[in-house]
Amino acid sequence: MNNENIKSVISAQREFFKSNRTKDVSFRLEMLNKLKRAVIKYQDDIIKALYDDMKKPATEAYIAEVYIVLNEIDILLKETAKWAKPRRVKTPPVLFSAKSFIYPEPYGVALIISPWNYPFQLLIDPLAGSIAAGNCSVLKPSELAPATSVLIAKMIKEEFDPGFIAVVEGGIESSTALLAEKFDYIFYTGSTSVGRVVMRAAAENLTPVTLELGGKSPVIIDEDANLEIAARRIVKGKFFNAGQTCIAPDYLYVHSSIIDNLNFILKEKISEFYGEDPYVSSAYARIINDRHFYRLSKLISGNVIYGGKTVPAERYISPTIINNATWNDPVMQEEIFGPILPVMPFTDLESVISEINSRPKPLALYYFSNNSAKQEKILRETSSGGVCINDTMEHIISEYLPFGGVGESGIGAYHGRASFDAFSHAKSVLKKSFLFDVKLKYAPYRVSLSALKKILKILS
Repeated sequence: MNNENIKSVISAQREFFKSNRTKDVSFRLEMLNKLKRAVIKYQDDIIKALYDDMKKPATEAYIAEVYIVLNEIDILLKETAKWAKPRRVKTPPVLFSAKSFIYPEPYGVALIISPWNYPFQLLIDPLAGSIAAGNCSVLKPSELAPATSVLIAKMIKEEFDPGFIAVVEGGIESSTALLAEKFDYIFYTGSTSVGRVVMRAAAENLTPVTLELGGKSPVIIDEDANLEIAARRIVKGKFFNAGQTCIAPDYLYVHSSIIDNLNFILKEKISEFYGEDPYVSSAYARIINDRHFYRLSKLISGNVIYGGKTVPAERYISPTIINNATWNDPVMQEEIFGPILPVMPFTDLESVISEINSRPKPLALYYFSNNSAKQEKILRETSSGGVCINDTMEHIISEYLPFGGVGESGIGAYHGRASFDAFSHAKSVLKKSFLFDVKLKYAPYRVSLSALKKILKILS
């Protein structure tokens, strides 16, 4: 789509928004229901497109791309009418004749840009929040997942007025053209490096943003952890979607007293999940494209104790464990975003906390231990977008937990109420009557400063 077409799309959406149709809660609910019906109607096509793009297993595609979206829509259908109502809040005594309210209002025209790893969920999930909040939306699917991009464009075109929701396909040139335009809100999911580009573009128009980014999400396994369960949950989180998940466990810090046992059980669990040769498993995805395949292949070095197999023609990289990794290794220099799991020993939890805190704040942090005091220590002394204790990635499923990053791992959050809030401006409203009008507050001021301080102290 060329620049002129993009301008016409945005212009049409501005006109649609000016009609005030999206401010009607019944309209929002109607559109959410329409979106839900569309996802259900196209769910088989969605699963097929995801397989075509990256051989994503049907079960993973349904759980992570279809179910999560439907669950998000359901909670928004249930709660939007309540969340959209003006909410009365307290008024300080100094404003004794007034009433105070918060009015949630839509921003206007929102731009939503999604990545390739969960190309359906990470576009349609925030779209649901944008609809619930009353915005018009321009969607930019990832060109790196072309089958899913084409399907999304078809689904949205068939179901929605382009003045309300439109899809702009294409590569970097389309994204660049979109970011050159003025939007009222931008929601971006992807890499930290591109997140900086998006934020710079947004700054030109002082456009508010949500940035869902990434980072190296650590896993700490302490000496008292249940290794059987920990290994199962780590393997599930790390190798789901072949490790191409923003909150996947990036690396392990394992207490030195249990590291050999854990490594042994990790290998067992990989075989249990994917068979002796994951290459032939129908439950194991492939790398999205050649560039990411070769980037990941170069990270496989050092003490490889499991896997390491690659098949370039199919962009296959086996589940791989690298033992005794160090921060100097190539695999520890960037977010892995693939099925390679570095393991590092530790003896002192304080040093692990210090090491993690010396680096950019991760999107997620995982800690395995039965020690409640140590659990609280981790929660109190580290900073991350989210935390799971004794599991990985599960926090993303709950519509009651805001999902988002902090620092270099992101700005803002969504899911459930947080989705509605992300796409809404909380407008402060003060209503006063004409019954009282204290003249002391008007010039020329007839009260001394000392008396004014006493009055304000009484009223505060």
